[in-house]
Amino acid sequence: MRIHALPADVLDRARARAGADEHHELHPESPGAPLRCCLRRAGDGEPVVLFRYSPTAGRGPYEEVGPVFAHVEPCGGPETTAALPEAFRHAQRLLRAYAADGRIHGGEVAAPERLEDGISGLLDDPAVVEVQVRSASHGCFLFAVTRD
Repeated sequence: MRIHALPADVLDRARARAGADEHHELHPESPGAPLRCCLRRAGDGEPVVLFRYSPTAGRGPYEEVGPVFAHVEPCGGPETTAALPEAFRHAQRLLRAYAADGRIHGGEVAAPERLEDGISGLLDDPAVVEVQVRSASHGCFLFAVTRD
């Protein structure tokens, strides 16, 4: 499995617009906010930008837009892209599998202890090119997973 945070170009655009309009809210601090740039929770005093994001998987009628948080200043990104981020393993997650044409190709709700098995099971289908991991309560995009 390979874990994907938000792409650098998406983050660069959001950071450049932080606080400039209603779609790029600047928050001087939001402790505990789930950061999609480095796949951890924000700490005290870390400025973040809250903005709209549409993952590249999910095109046409399957395209979704939702709110995501990222550091205002560039960070080092995720500690690893080979393991699921610990900061996002505490609750049920919605897993959505997408085929190369951008259509949903399955999905499930996974309990924290079944998250890795659920993702692996969806990626076992050769038609699946990406699994999106989302908040089960809010539907927000957290990160994407592809095969190694």
